[in-house]
Amino acid sequence: MKYPIGIQSFDRIIEDGYLYIDKTDMIYNLAHEGSIYFLSRPRRFGKSLLVSTLKNYFLGRKELFRGLKIDSLEKDWKAYPVFHIDFNGGNFTQKGILQKWIDGYISSWEKTVGIETDKNQPSGLRMIALLKAAHEQTGLRAVVLVDEYDKPILDVLDYDKDLEEEHRNILKGFYSVFKGADEHLQFVFLTGVTKFSQVSVFSGFNQPKDISMHRKYETLCGITQEELDSAFKEQIEEMSDEYRCSYEEMRNKLKSQYDGYHFSDRMTDVYNPFSLLNAFDAQRIYDYWFKSGTPTYLIRLLSHANENMNEITGKYYAPEEFIDYKACVEKPLPMIYQSGYLTIKKYDMEENSFLLDYPNNEVKKGFLSLVAAGYFNTRESVGSWIMSAVGQLKKGLIDDFRDGLTSFLASIPYTMRRKENEREKERYFHYTFYLIMRLMSVYTVYTEKVQSHGRVDCVIETPDYVYIFEFKLDGTADEAMQQIEDKGYAREYESDSRKLYKIGSVFSSETGTIEEWKCVEHQ
Repeated sequence: MKYPIGIQSFDRIIEDGYLYIDKTDMIYNLAHEGSIYFLSRPRRFGKSLLVSTLKNYFLGRKELFRGLKIDSLEKDWKAYPVFHIDFNGGNFTQKGILQKWIDGYISSWEKTVGIETDKNQPSGLRMIALLKAAHEQTGLRAVVLVDEYDKPILDVLDYDKDLEEEHRNILKGFYSVFKGADEHLQFVFLTGVTKFSQVSVFSGFNQPKDISMHRKYETLCGITQEELDSAFKEQIEEMSDEYRCSYEEMRNKLKSQYDGYHFSDRMTDVYNPFSLLNAFDAQRIYDYWFKSGTPTYLIRLLSHANENMNEITGKYYAPEEFIDYKACVEKPLPMIYQSGYLTIKKYDMEENSFLLDYPNNEVKKGFLSLVAAGYFNTRESVGSWIMSAVGQLKKGLIDDFRDGLTSFLASIPYTMRRKENEREKERYFHYTFYLIMRLMSVYTVYTEKVQSHGRVDCVIETPDYVYIFEFKLDGTADEAMQQIEDKGYAREYESDSRKLYKIGSVFSSETGTIEEWKCVEHQ
């Protein structure tokens, strides 16, 4: 099987015999049920391929769609004038590049249509004249497809305020054509990572219909469980041989690594297509999507955000709190969500609120490693220490784990852990153990128990061992052990054959590391 890794051209995929997951019935619905749309999805999620598929459909290239779902639905293939602008390839960190980019597209289209306009006119007006001419020449209204409409803003977001404002104004003028040329437009589709509510395309008359969380289109990009099971059965069997495990175990490994995205309240599971195809191609589970690069705009935002990840994740939010992006560095949640590092995990219909958390192990490990490296600023590699610590827990080497944890915490610079008041000391304590334990949860079964002021309780399960931890801020190990007893966390493991340890540990706000440690094997 040929995997279309990095190929975003629908016609090339079809003509060269690459794998194609058929979404064309949804494309037919889009074309016949509305006229102007916006879709937000994380990077490398198939947005560009979707735009290419729409382009070939509206160009009337019926032969490319033979045998696909749309073939039996569409009876009236027409060749519309299509104007496709792709901001993917541009680097918009330099002044003047965006305007040249847009002018270059318009000049090229003007030659194709055979008209000349005043080059000194605003790009929006030139575009309206272009759409009108195309409509008059063909007798068909025009189609406009914009891929990664927000990239010129993201490139300079929180980096160059003046250029960010200039790009907003340029795009505002260009996107105004959707209001000024309505009579000449058949269909408009914009994709991007984020929905900038301040950009004029999302305000006023004739704004796009946002289908980013629409139940009908939740699987428009990405691969569903049903699609995985029907299209990749042979590949899963081959990988299960490589990993020396059963088919079901291999399927579960792929699921925990790459599944877990939800794009509507229907909660249909969606796999990351980029990682999944790479895994089948290499026959290896690896962090493909995360290793392909973290957006620089997100790193910039996180570097001075006031919120810690444990204060963001595992909470219910109203849709407006994470769907519309307001450029506010103090509240990075919408950007983290729309970039694909958090997703919907539960939906409360009564409250119309959504629980947000990490979609899968690939994202959780990669994102938290990135956050932890910046937060701890330690000499030690967070990732390699976590791997070592997990290995020790899997082997029951609890003393080695204690020594490694103590050493790791001690390696964090004093300037990072110096906190002036009790609230900040507690906040640092909770976030420290949140990052450590959440990173361990990628490789273990992890249960977070009730967290209270100055305490973190959790259970870590490995194939042969169960560990009940009570981490306490500035107390005694005996107090921590007593709290484990009082909570009765060990009771649910009474009939478990694995060896169980109860660990009471005290974290010192003065030294920034483990002060006391008590470990008892449960009998």
